[in-house]
Amino acid sequence: MDTEAVQGREYRPRVIDGALQRALRTAGAVVIEGARASGKTMTALHAAGSHVFLDDDEMGLLASVAPKSLLDGPSPRLLDEWTNAPVLWNLVRRSVDASPATGRFILTGSAVPADEVTRHTGAGRFLRLRQRTMSWWEKLDEPSGAVSLASLFAGEKPAADLGAGIELEAIVGNLLRPGFPAMTELAPDDAADLLRGYIDDVTRADIRRIADIRHEPAVLQQLIASLARAVASPVSHRTLASDMRSIAPTIDAETVGRYVGLLERLFVIESQQAWAPKLRSRATVRVSSKMHLVDPALAAVALRAGPERLMGDLQTLGFLFESAVVHDLTVLASGLRGEVKHYQDSYGNEIDAVVTLPDGRWGAVEVKLGGAQLPKGIESLARAVAQIETESEQEPSFRLVVTGTGPILVADDGTVTAPLSALAP
Repeated sequence: MDTEAVQGREYRPRVIDGALQRALRTAGAVVIEGARASGKTMTALHAAGSHVFLDDDEMGLLASVAPKSLLDGPSPRLLDEWTNAPVLWNLVRRSVDASPATGRFILTGSAVPADEVTRHTGAGRFLRLRQRTMSWWEKLDEPSGAVSLASLFAGEKPAADLGAGIELEAIVGNLLRPGFPAMTELAPDDAADLLRGYIDDVTRADIRRIADIRHEPAVLQQLIASLARAVASPVSHRTLASDMRSIAPTIDAETVGRYVGLLERLFVIESQQAWAPKLRSRATVRVSSKMHLVDPALAAVALRAGPERLMGDLQTLGFLFESAVVHDLTVLASGLRGEVKHYQDSYGNEIDAVVTLPDGRWGAVEVKLGGAQLPKGIESLARAVAQIETESEQEPSFRLVVTGTGPILVADDGTVTAPLSALAP
């Protein structure tokens, strides 16, 4: 469908497009879930044959009196923000059951419904896709795309490019450029204003739409700031509660855990699960998850970290950069049906990102902000991979060190190095 004719904006291709087409060929209905403003409507509309917007008052009224009529239209039929009319779930399910045709409906939503039993009735009929904010490859005006994730899994090595890295100022600029499609072209100050408004809307309205909250928005904003401070690191609910007691003296870990769960339902935060392979040594695998905000630029705004602060605080910049790499790998891996986890063992070995595919292939990724840290990154990655029992897990398809300022190279041991700005699907 012509998105410019419907929404007034030309569609910008996304990594999820291929996955959506595969899903429509496979299932009767596809559900696209993700944070508000991440581009779900545009992605779905681009693939749709007809549409209805359930956040429109007139359509909401129609949903209350004649919901079946909303299913009528050329396929795929987009039911945008279907959670505003939950009755549509079972109506779509029954319609899919009544026909062998695939690709009949696309449903989009910005929050996971509380009624998990209702959602599970879609088993075998619905496929779910996660829409994330734009990766650097998607949002930058001229991404090089010199290092393809799919090619790395195929065993291909990129051509060397000693000048592929970008300057630190450009890295900061790219980090602070939001991946929310409507914000990518805004001036930095304007984008920051909108991101502050985004956090305000989440804590004042969105989270209260799905649950009863007794704390004020300022407490939830403090939680988001605390999560931003701990981004790309394991953090407990107890630690978060302690960090929040300056503004909420009696808050406990259980309450914080509930609020974290609500933010996950809104897709504002996403956990990076631990990878637990068999090991050669007696080390034990750490199983704590790492938390990431939906977009690194949102984390920076939550921390009140603008360009000047980040240029002068390389530690904070490093954590945000690691989160950006994990975010982008997650987006790129989704096109391969892959996931991104992390590895840490009791001997102190770590792999910042482990990209796993359904067929058992995996790749190990270390993140280093500066190109000067490449030797250390290559060494630590080799040490961590050596702990893995490769008879059960296979040898890694690739070892990759992602930097900000470094070159594209293939080290003597086969490790690939590349800047984040060069990564592509």
